[in-house]
Amino acid sequence: MYSRRAAHPHAPRRAAVLAAAALLGTLSLSALPQTASAAAKLDNPYVGAKPYVNPDWSAKAAAEPGGSAVSDQPTFVWLDRIAAIKGTSEARGLKAHLDAAKAQGANLVQLVIYDLPGRDCAALASNGELGADELGRYQTDYIDPIAAVLADSAYASLRIVNLIEPDSLPNLVTNAGGTAGSTPQCATMKANGNYEKGVGYALHKLGALPNTYNYIDAGHHGWLGWDSNLVPAAQEFKKAATTSGATVSDVTGFIVNTANYSPTREPYVKITDTVNGTTVRQSKWIDWNQYDDETTFAQGLRSALVAQGFDSGIGMLIDTSRNGWGGSARPAGPGPTTSVDAYVDGGRIDRRIHAGNWCNQSGAGLGERPAAAPDTGIDAYVWAKPPGESDGASQPLDNDEGKGFDQMCDPTYAGNGRNGNNPTGALPNSPLAGHWFSAEFRQLLANAYPAVGGSGGGGGDTQAPTAPTGLAVSATTADSVSLTWRAATDNTGVTGYDVYRGGTKVGSSTTTSYTDTGLSAATAYTYTVKAKDAAGNVSVASAAVSATTKTSGGGGGSTGIKAQYKNNDSSAADNQIRPGIQLVNSGSGAVDLSKVTVRYWFTGESASAGYQTWCDYAQLGCSAVKTSVTALPAARTGADHTLDVTFTSGSLAAGAGTGDLQLRLAKSDWSNFDETDDYSRGTGTSYADAPKVTVYVNGTLAWGVEP
Repeated sequence: MYSRRAAHPHAPRRAAVLAAAALLGTLSLSALPQTASAAAKLDNPYVGAKPYVNPDWSAKAAAEPGGSAVSDQPTFVWLDRIAAIKGTSEARGLKAHLDAAKAQGANLVQLVIYDLPGRDCAALASNGELGADELGRYQTDYIDPIAAVLADSAYASLRIVNLIEPDSLPNLVTNAGGTAGSTPQCATMKANGNYEKGVGYALHKLGALPNTYNYIDAGHHGWLGWDSNLVPAAQEFKKAATTSGATVSDVTGFIVNTANYSPTREPYVKITDTVNGTTVRQSKWIDWNQYDDETTFAQGLRSALVAQGFDSGIGMLIDTSRNGWGGSARPAGPGPTTSVDAYVDGGRIDRRIHAGNWCNQSGAGLGERPAAAPDTGIDAYVWAKPPGESDGASQPLDNDEGKGFDQMCDPTYAGNGRNGNNPTGALPNSPLAGHWFSAEFRQLLANAYPAVGGSGGGGGDTQAPTAPTGLAVSATTADSVSLTWRAATDNTGVTGYDVYRGGTKVGSSTTTSYTDTGLSAATAYTYTVKAKDAAGNVSVASAAVSATTKTSGGGGGSTGIKAQYKNNDSSAADNQIRPGIQLVNSGSGAVDLSKVTVRYWFTGESASAGYQTWCDYAQLGCSAVKTSVTALPAARTGADHTLDVTFTSGSLAAGAGTGDLQLRLAKSDWSNFDETDDYSRGTGTSYADAPKVTVYVNGTLAWGVEP
């Protein structure tokens, strides 16, 4: 999601803002004194402001464990449909918000203007109520009523910041034809011009009011930061800002990162860095982008906008509501210099699978608190997307809000051209866009950076861990179900997991796997998992999975087989990979080893490399073990090849194991590997259950989780 901003013909504007910044630093906006003059437009409406705290959002935030630590922060009010202007049974309307702001003694209210015809042509989760050709309704039924309320003299003392139509104009730059992310809907909106006409009308109508400040949405660095996108984006913004009666003087500035997750700054990866003479722009993550964080992108875009004719004093906003990326996964320093990919992936604080992922991201945290004039050219850090409000539903949901189902919100979706065909990284069980998502809020609080304290009173740990993700059935037998999941995160550390069958706790684990035994044959069961920490805080439940046990008897058909792994090679950067693997049959029947395939997932760093493989030792004899390397048809996270292990004969009795298999592989040219990002690689030097080493029986996944 993204944002924008309007300009005024004041040449000294930025000097005044920077002087204010020297005095104010990054003080919380809510702590600034009130100066309620609306007689003339201000260079930076955030300087000297006391912003409005939305009571509707604040109450929901305060009701969450530890939420009162941030529930007093100012957030934007989203007017995402015509009904939102007057209010609904679930939320107060615009006039009621303005009245509440005055009652608080606030002098700044932040609004999201968000109901264009054909809205969000490339993101179905946030589609709107108006059809592609309903520009007239947008003007008369949406913008005009908003302008009428804001023009009421009762609100003349309030500074009104308008965030104009997230995602609209950036979609015309990148998704309206000729790219992997293009959609017919975006092509339609580019052809009919209704995004530009609608944005221009909103700028003109709202900009005419003496106390309003319009900021246009400008995407984020991972959308518009490439050389081929930045100047065309600035040109598109200029076109919209001079359409339907608008001029560049109706624009105070632009906002970046609206409802997105891109970091304000990347402290350990600079776009000018090189690794062994190779620019980091060549890494898979950066992919030749000229920016890798929102501050440098906002400042670079600002220069491009001024070059297109916007006022030299325009300011930028950065949405920091969900871009903190704290928690245990946050790097503490630069990555290894073995390759540009290792350096970037090891040092970047943005822990998304791909920078194109935008829906309810797993691992995200609250970012910088709202603050005025925090950096050169930046008017404010803001929380445009209220933390805890969903980006979209993880499955189709009937609704009367015009919101569709976008697969980018489905944690099981394998991705599309816009995210490099990678997994979405979305949290499970999410509600409709804009609806409260408790599990997400708790995760954001736990992973906040800068961290937030617990709520009130004794200063103890009140933050619950995040919900475990990726819960999967790794194996079933006639009387057992084996489960694996991804680790949860916590502000102090996860101490274990509780496993629930049909809502009843059946066991606990200190690892990310568990086997439920003593079950009935040919019976369906449903499982969830919760994480817990040392203070006794418990996460919300994971997404549920179902499993059906095998039928009893029937020729030893148990598939209760699992892989264990140990690392036989301390170097991650030499010319060989040396995994130790053994299989254990935890089922109730024998397993025919001739029907078993084991896969160790790794990256080869070279699309053209050939491979050699060896069995150095096997307790059951290397003559019974066959090894080979298979290239994946499409690269996955941490893998573009697999080491495949099969067996020529043998049977593994219930409760038995194969014993040690010492395996080895190398490239035909003996060039070095970079194993730091390999999916299956671990650091343990003694055998332990390894869900990232997958096992198949008769071609069916029987153990582990594929990347």
